[in-house]
Amino acid sequence: IITGLMSGVCTSALAADAKPLKIGLLMDMSGNYSDVAGKGSVTAAEMAVADFGGEVIGRKIEVVAADMQNKVDVAVSIANQWFDVDGIDAIMDINNSSAGLAVSKIAASKDKLVSISISGSARFTNEDCNANTIHYVYDTEALARSTGKAVVGEGGKKWFFVTVDYTFGHDFERQTAAAVTAAGGEVIGSVKVPLNAPDYSSYILQAQATNPDVVAFATAGADTSNAIKQAAEFGMGQGDQKLAGLLVYDNEVDALGLETAKGMMLTSSFYWDLNDETRAFSKRYMEKMGKMPNMSQAGVYSSTMHYLKAVAAVGSNKTADVMAKMKETPVNDFFAKNGKIREDGLMVHDLYLFRVKSPEES
Repeated sequence: IITGLMSGVCTSALAADAKPLKIGLLMDMSGNYSDVAGKGSVTAAEMAVADFGGEVIGRKIEVVAADMQNKVDVAVSIANQWFDVDGIDAIMDINNSSAGLAVSKIAASKDKLVSISISGSARFTNEDCNANTIHYVYDTEALARSTGKAVVGEGGKKWFFVTVDYTFGHDFERQTAAAVTAAGGEVIGSVKVPLNAPDYSSYILQAQATNPDVVAFATAGADTSNAIKQAAEFGMGQGDQKLAGLLVYDNEVDALGLETAKGMMLTSSFYWDLNDETRAFSKRYMEKMGKMPNMSQAGVYSSTMHYLKAVAAVGSNKTADVMAKMKETPVNDFFAKNGKIREDGLMVHDLYLFRVKSPEES
């Protein structure tokens, strides 16, 4: 008994002196994606750490966040600093697919782990996959197939795309166009728009001139809500014509309002009001953030907890061992049931097709 007590005291002392295990999040904290990720995602990671107990393998767990400003060079610079100097063990999310793809390559070269919840490009688990990266919440391929097929099935045959001009948007348009064509629709035009475009009027007029059945927005974050709002102001989306947001978070529905968003179909891997488990987590999150979590924020909590459990199980933060444990262990929590991380890093789990209620239904 005395030996056990002394051993416990020594272990606690060692834990206090040990370097912390550091988890990083490269977020857009003030720009286009700050509402759908940003501080909310950092809060979700902090909640996971607190729920886990704040310590693993005798080391305190520390969450570090940085504003990468939606710039690839900024994200790359911070990641190198984190890995080489600051001792970050894993990055649990990165805003912007172009930045995420660049940082995931750096992480692989330095034998660090990356999990992606907010960035959507399917390239993470296809041509740019590596053994150190997990794509956890959604990808453009899954959203394209689900929403694209559903909208064509409701009569949306002729599509025009308004597409954000970087990797995420390019992939999204290409994959949705393939899904639309396979379902019996056709693409009659597209236009590329810059990230954080303040005015969509010229792009919307190009779409309007083609008289499409569907104007599809291959955008994300505030860009999506701003573009759809402006399209509605031009009278688009009336009658049989549809406005399709290919990546729509709860945040955008709130920003648009039900009168504009009513009837819109969207695909998501999480909704706060799905069941008792999602409601319980979301209530705790709302107490901290003042609003409900979206799928990416819930995914950050889930992936962070899954990572910490794997570290504890293998007794080490060695990337290969932790990754192997994460892949062999099913994800069973409020976010996913029987989720499975494949060899290519894709976390396979259920997604849901939702429709936004009308004001009268809500």
